[in-house]
Amino acid sequence: MPENHKKFSPCPICNKEDIAALLHTKDYSLTGEDFQIIQCANCSLEYTDPAPSKQDIVPYYNFPSYISHTDTKEGIVNQIYHKVRNHTLTQKTNWVQSLFTGHKGQLLEVGAGTGAFAHSMFKKGWKVTALEPDAASRQKALDNYDINLLPIEALYQLEPAKYEVITLWHVLEHVHDLNTYMKTFHSLLKPNGRLIIAVPNYTSYDAGFYKNYWAAYDVPRHLYHFSPLSMHYLAKKHKMTIVQKLPMWFDSFYVSLLSEKYKQSGMIGMMRAFFVGCISNIIALRNADRGSSLIYEIKKID
Repeated sequence: MPENHKKFSPCPICNKEDIAALLHTKDYSLTGEDFQIIQCANCSLEYTDPAPSKQDIVPYYNFPSYISHTDTKEGIVNQIYHKVRNHTLTQKTNWVQSLFTGHKGQLLEVGAGTGAFAHSMFKKGWKVTALEPDAASRQKALDNYDINLLPIEALYQLEPAKYEVITLWHVLEHVHDLNTYMKTFHSLLKPNGRLIIAVPNYTSYDAGFYKNYWAAYDVPRHLYHFSPLSMHYLAKKHKMTIVQKLPMWFDSFYVSLLSEKYKQSGMIGMMRAFFVGCISNIIALRNADRGSSLIYEIKKID
């Protein structure tokens, strides 16, 4: 059977079996291992194949430059990341606050990293519960912000219908139990609550430009690679609907810089990354579905 017609397990979102190999890429951050990206012809979800198990994937996160766990500022790309993060933290907190016109309620952050967003929302007066699977990151949150992050397993012990807001900032693409998570989020949200999910968007211009070098594939740490269509299917499957989509404007530049780094293209590549990021954002201005990364505001429909 030709490679592009190879049969894979059913799609985890729509359960269809029309799955085909799309492209091959590498773990450019750590091991250099080869992985392929496969795609569902029905809902357009892409996912990493083979995907390491929960146990086997742990070593793929254990390297000093994994920024969401270490807060490293080594290298120009990570320095840029931190400058941008300080700006986007203000944007995120103000935007989440605006959804509830001044109301300060219960917020759950899943995948809190080293606690920066949880700390920002706590300072705004929200009651914050934050979960993080990495023990070292939980310790950094305690050291830096005096915040006690809970292990991710606590998700299934939380009180139903408690939260006005649940946030996942570049987290959903990492989780093995995709449908279990979504079902749990539905139960934890208040009737008019909001699920906020930010994920990379492989239909963006920068993804198409860099192809297998696109840094937001980040295999095998990213198990899933979402499009707006696949997110629509996922929300609908779990009795939710997308209210709006917002591009994350800085992600196109950051991802393009990392992609050029993977290509080892030097100073010329850094300049090209700026232009690719600009083009990606110009296209997203006309069509939000083409943003490099998208924030999805999602609500329950039952």
